[in-house]
Amino acid sequence: MSAQVTDHPRKAATTPKRVNLALQGGGSHGAFTWGVLDALLEDGRIEIAAISGTSAGAMNAVALADGFTASGPEGAREKMHHLWESVSNAAQHSFIKRDPLDVVMGTWSLERSWGYQTMNMMTRLFSPYQFNPADMNPLRDIVEACIDFDCVRHCDGIRLFISATNVETGRVKVFDSRSLTVDMVMASACLPNMFKAVVIDGVPYWDGGYMGNPALFPFHTESDSADTIVVQINPVERKGIPRTAHDIQNRLNEISFNSSLLKELRAIDFVTRLLDEGKLDEGHYRRARIHIIENQDVLNPLGASSKVNAEWAFLTHLRDHGRETAKVWLDRHHGDLGARGTVDLRAMFQGIGPEHQG
Repeated sequence: MSAQVTDHPRKAATTPKRVNLALQGGGSHGAFTWGVLDALLEDGRIEIAAISGTSAGAMNAVALADGFTASGPEGAREKMHHLWESVSNAAQHSFIKRDPLDVVMGTWSLERSWGYQTMNMMTRLFSPYQFNPADMNPLRDIVEACIDFDCVRHCDGIRLFISATNVETGRVKVFDSRSLTVDMVMASACLPNMFKAVVIDGVPYWDGGYMGNPALFPFHTESDSADTIVVQINPVERKGIPRTAHDIQNRLNEISFNSSLLKELRAIDFVTRLLDEGKLDEGHYRRARIHIIENQDVLNPLGASSKVNAEWAFLTHLRDHGRETAKVWLDRHHGDLGARGTVDLRAMFQGIGPEHQG
């Protein structure tokens, strides 16, 4: 199946603005990010300088870089479509499927799926070294089949930074696209309760979401753009007190997978404040302009179980919402790129006002 046909002409008359893209992990919810990227590439008003990605964000990043190297923006769109379609095709043979009642009701959750509940129980009682000693990972086979890593390593127009967590030190490890391998991408997506740690050069790694979801610091020294667009798929805020064991675990995961990003955003706000007060030399420090594309009205109600729902209908549902969200954001904020950030970091961390500027 081919990628979506362009539904409006590319705005080629406008000089593209260079930006960095920061792509979070989140399992199947990464299809929302696919939609965002698809719309940005189709629009043509931005130029991607660098991408930092983790887990599903890393998958999107390598697919984009592979396709872009071979055939430009349209090749990138086609490759991402191919990757997600391959994931969905493989999932057709999985025992983790929605309950028939949820299918009828149009609910994307897997809470009533016996397959999901069985997997959830197994990963709580046994480690992957016990229930998956052969370390079988269908996702690895898909990535190897879909992605030409030689193309990714030679993607000179876009730098990639893929994050994983060093199991022994607890620190983030950022892999550069110039030496990127399938092992490094799988390390970025290695959930420790489901898969054995990925060992690279004798060092074990787990999912990058724990320490870099995604990492922003490579942009400060390795990119010529000061504008960073974060595609946010893990909610920072969720109202109410979680009361069930499942909801508590879900909220703990959201908090831990956002903590590293929030720390980096706080550091950026601190540097900006020192620049504003004249305590740092503008000639030695660059102001980072932060932007966020998100749609929590769509993503928040889905819950954690839907992150392993790889039905094509669900993935394209998220993709279409991502496309529409990106189009609205770009039409509203394209003029801000290169001029100012569209996230009020100071208000975010002081908790006294809206996070996003109008």
